[in-house]
Amino acid sequence: MSTAAVAELSGYSVQQVRDLERQEVIPPAARADNGYRRFRAEHVRALHAYRDLASAVGPVRARWTMREIRLLPSAEAAALIVSCHADLHRERERALAARRGLESVQAEEKTEAASVDADVMTIAELSEALGIAPSALRFWEGEGLVAPDRISTRAGTARRYGLAAIREARITAELRAGGYRVPEVREAITAIRELRDVSHSLAALDARLEAIAQRALALLRAGALLAEIIDPRRKASAREDQLRGR
Repeated sequence: MSTAAVAELSGYSVQQVRDLERQEVIPPAARADNGYRRFRAEHVRALHAYRDLASAVGPVRARWTMREIRLLPSAEAAALIVSCHADLHRERERALAARRGLESVQAEEKTEAASVDADVMTIAELSEALGIAPSALRFWEGEGLVAPDRISTRAGTARRYGLAAIREARITAELRAGGYRVPEVREAITAIRELRDVSHSLAALDARLEAIAQRALALLRAGALLAEIIDPRRKASAREDQLRGR
């Protein structure tokens, strides 16, 4: 099969096929007597697998993964793909936790008895508003869950919680009350910080969750093709099926 034929079947350009071979995303092509590349069906399948894998985990990680799974023992190569699924799952859990925290805060803001209505608060004021000890806020700060400002005073420095820090503290309090562990809360706070524009944060999180779902589907589509690369027995079975016309 020529490079042009592989390009047509895979949806990549001729140059992209050459580049992906050079980057070891696909196995080296055989060379004809005239020096032209000669590809096989397995190259096309590998290119399809790479396309979905890149959609799921990004092109850099996908290229590295495609190289590694051909070199590693089957069990380690399979574990590498499982880690991709696990990372997507953790990303989804982080976004869901962030959404839950934001929903709780927004629901509270709609009530007449919203617990926090100031733009800037001291640690004593915020701890009282949230019904927690000041030591809890200090602990959350140490864990990276809340980031207050520090201002100079005659006695040294003091914490001041602006709107962003108040929001983080409220979300942390809500998630901790809901049984989330500190590492899980940290991931949720990280997801919220990555949104930057919080005016449409729930919509942004919904969009992120939908994107994660699409990436998970892409990873599932790549699964069978990656299994053929990882497991020589499956690859041999696929070739036998092709010969039998299945």
